[in-house]
Amino acid sequence: MGQRRSVITCVATPSRPPTAHGPKRSKVEIIKEKSDFLRHPLMQELVTKETNISEEAVQLMKFHGSYQQDDREKRAFGSGKLYQFMMRTKQPSGLVSNKLYLVMDELADLYGNGTLRLTTRQTFQLHGVLKGDLKTVFSSVIKAMGSTLGACGDVNRNVCSPPAPFTDRPDYAAVAKVSEDVAALLAPQSGAYYDVWLDGEKFFSLAREDPAVTAARLDTSHGASFPGSPEPIYGDLFLPRKFKVAVTVPGDNSVDVLTNDLVIVVLSDPATRATTGYHLMVGGGMGRSHGKASTFPHLAADLGTVAPADLLAAVKAVVAVQRDYGRRDDRKQARLKYLIVEWGMDKFRSVAEQYLGKRFGPPAALPPWEFRPYLGWMEQGDGRLAYGVYVRNGRVRGEAKKALRALVERHDLPLTITANQNLILRDVRPELRDEVEATLTAAGLPGHETLDPLDALSMACPAMPLCGLAIGEAERASPDIVRRLRGVLDSLGFPAAERFVVRVTGCPNGCARPYMAELGLVGDGATSYQVWLGGTHGATQLAQLYAERVKLDDFEKFFTPLFALFKEQRLGPEESFGEFTSRVGFPALHARQLADGAVEEPKAKGPRGGRKPAGSARVAASN
Repeated sequence: MGQRRSVITCVATPSRPPTAHGPKRSKVEIIKEKSDFLRHPLMQELVTKETNISEEAVQLMKFHGSYQQDDREKRAFGSGKLYQFMMRTKQPSGLVSNKLYLVMDELADLYGNGTLRLTTRQTFQLHGVLKGDLKTVFSSVIKAMGSTLGACGDVNRNVCSPPAPFTDRPDYAAVAKVSEDVAALLAPQSGAYYDVWLDGEKFFSLAREDPAVTAARLDTSHGASFPGSPEPIYGDLFLPRKFKVAVTVPGDNSVDVLTNDLVIVVLSDPATRATTGYHLMVGGGMGRSHGKASTFPHLAADLGTVAPADLLAAVKAVVAVQRDYGRRDDRKQARLKYLIVEWGMDKFRSVAEQYLGKRFGPPAALPPWEFRPYLGWMEQGDGRLAYGVYVRNGRVRGEAKKALRALVERHDLPLTITANQNLILRDVRPELRDEVEATLTAAGLPGHETLDPLDALSMACPAMPLCGLAIGEAERASPDIVRRLRGVLDSLGFPAAERFVVRVTGCPNGCARPYMAELGLVGDGATSYQVWLGGTHGATQLAQLYAERVKLDDFEKFFTPLFALFKEQRLGPEESFGEFTSRVGFPALHARQLADGAVEEPKAKGPRGGRKPAGSARVAASN
């Protein structure tokens, strides 16, 4: 990591008070402050006859785990806005009990659109819930030992970690425990969740929480917690923006760890795998906006290490810095990454150390990050098996939904949702192996070894027609896009095993993490996409914007020269497409496209700065 800053000789309480109540604040900040810790006006509006809720209630609803949506396609046919709600669950590490899975499956049929959506942060999304059914749906999830609290909103979101099903790996067990503890530490505490959905009945007992978590939350030393507040860590304004945490072991990058606000790497003794400390990284995030250079994706960077006893205090310190210094006047600049870019890591580390009350240790030496798919059969280490099931774009529907329910119900199988939108069936007895495979294959969920490698590595966000931020298609278009990309590869003589990471989103917010892909497609029009190139298979490098306004109908014409050059000039089969595009550079790629007539040379701007015609591709060949 190179030379660190000067040695700190003393660590003090932060020198300036929180600025959250400064004169310039966004309207969302005002809504939060007046809400009585996320209660009003949501509680009042949920019982009215209207099919929707107000903008103020919508902002509060996010903290409870739901977004108000409307079906834009049905709206377009003159029926007015058809309001409905998407509910998102929250389960650290993606762990799902068989009971919760069966409840979610049933709720999807009774109150949703008949499908379950597995997300890129290891949670469920239930689409199509009507306002009048919200209390029934939420209370059912809570009473099945699930939760939606903090799945959305300006708080810590679901804590992600590798879906490793291994019972004989203490390091992975430590990851699961840390994920659970961090999720508990940063969960909203005011009780509004139970007031809204269970009429004040608190279903869970605080006795379930590790006492160390409770103590860390209530520790008011060094200014990281508010004494006497219903929200000791968040206060009445919560965070400026969402906050994402990932926990992992060295080398396992199955959850795209570098895209998170805070990364916790569990360090272990090589012989015993007992935890010896934690390596922390901060500042990752995917979201950006089209046409705003001040918004950008960013990777987490090393903060330092802490001893096991200091982890929760360190987590709270990082959150407190973001809480007190993050932008509250501009939500597009409110993520932690922008604060770190503005300050630099040395200043951020110094301020975080004031909240922690001690210095961070030097960063640990970590092995290279590798993506691990967790598909197919795996030995758990206790005589039972786990089976990773590929679910295209995370949408569980139809016969596949019925088959999964039958297996979970018949054999009491717990599950894990992966960050690649797949499912792992756990605790499978060896004698059930053939039954599991046959049941899933018959339902359209064959083993991963039969998949096109491009499919196995692809992801897409839901996008149209329900996501209010979507500009174009993603989930519905992705299967055909991948098929067409494979067709181009086939036409050029690539082997069937050729693979690279393809991710598609309908807007620039980056929910499917397209800026980490070797080939990322980001909707910038109803039928056009930005093309991002240069990510890696292991998700260790940001892709860069290569082209804009590439029409979906022109994909074969656009990508054929790129793949042809890749075949001709790659250093060998070990060089991936992402590595190749980074090595040769965008000017070389653009030159090949020009030579093959796939794109046109940009025309000089006229005296008024005229633009290219709408819908024509523009290549940013400048890297």
